[in-house]
Amino acid sequence: SVTWANDGAVAFNTTSDYRIKSNIEPIESSLANINKLKPSSFNVKKATKKANGFIAHELQEVYPSMVIGEKDAVDKDGNMIIQQLAESKLIPFLVKAIQELSAKVEALENA
Repeated sequence: SVTWANDGAVAFNTTSDYRIKSNIEPIESSLANINKLKPSSFNVKKATKKANGFIAHELQEVYPSMVIGEKDAVDKDGNMIIQQLAESKLIPFLVKAIQELSAKVEALENA
């Protein structure tokens, strides 16, 4: 849902109450997949400012559920059907990767 924050900014909220979830399991490992990602800097055509992010089909190779649409898709008239990203779905995997790195650092510090 979308709400207005106290500072006037728009906040996008995701329903996350445990009571509406089932089959809850921890993410076992994430670092290897995070290392496969290719963050990029780029210009969106017709835009003047540089942007940062991912190329949809590259992200789709690692995390298919984060991408809507298919690479190079066109409609019946040959117009591009643009892929979209749900980048917020990447957050749990980033957190898990940070936890894995933290455990590695702690193990090295205690060695």
